[in-house]
Amino acid sequence: MKVALLQTDIVWGDPEANLARATEAIAAHPGADLYVLPEMFTTGFATQEGARLDEEPGRTLAWMKERAAAGDCALAGSVAMRDGGTNVNRFFFVKPDGEVTQYDKRHLFTYGGEKNRFSGGDRRVVVEWRGVRFLILVCYDLRFPVWMRNRGDYDAAIVVANWPDVRQDAWETLLKARAIENQCYVVGVNRIGRDPVCRYLGGSALYNPFGQQLVRCPDGEAGIAEGMIFMGMLEDFRRKFPVLADADDFSLKGL
Repeated sequence: MKVALLQTDIVWGDPEANLARATEAIAAHPGADLYVLPEMFTTGFATQEGARLDEEPGRTLAWMKERAAAGDCALAGSVAMRDGGTNVNRFFFVKPDGEVTQYDKRHLFTYGGEKNRFSGGDRRVVVEWRGVRFLILVCYDLRFPVWMRNRGDYDAAIVVANWPDVRQDAWETLLKARAIENQCYVVGVNRIGRDPVCRYLGGSALYNPFGQQLVRCPDGEAGIAEGMIFMGMLEDFRRKFPVLADADDFSLKGL
């Protein structure tokens, strides 16, 4: 499977501009099976009071469906939106037939004020696409290994983020560690540029289950990196070196 990582410079609070940029980037790199956009890719990290949410998430979802259908591919990324009376950081995984899988970010970033403005999800979500099972996650989720723990139910994890440059080492270290400990591919897609609070370098990359970085977007530059997920290699590695079979049993209280 070919995966395209879209490392974008998000225009603060401007869904129209951000969708236009994403449309142009996808059109310039046709042929991928999956395109992954950053966290809150239509607005930026809208956790401050007054920061613009995506007031028309239906339009964004329609755009994702159109792009997926036109390219015979899937699109993934999260949107800051209002659902009824609640603000959510919602990850959409959209297939070309219009099927939509969604996940509300579980771990809200208290330090950045996200918990004050948004409500978290309580459901772990895995979606299958063209023979690959993806665990879908948002930014801060990456710091919580129990939530990401591979229970034999996924082959690759997608982590979309607005991860600031001051914690860049943590981003890169955790992506690599999660790939190794969960014996899976990890797709990490972060933004670049600035918002009113932080600066972002990117570091969007694809890691294989050995923890090796296969492709990476250049730091500080908008662009796309394309990499491959090889299920045959993954299955052979898991069969020969059965780490997951030796893992400790556990359960999550209340879930």
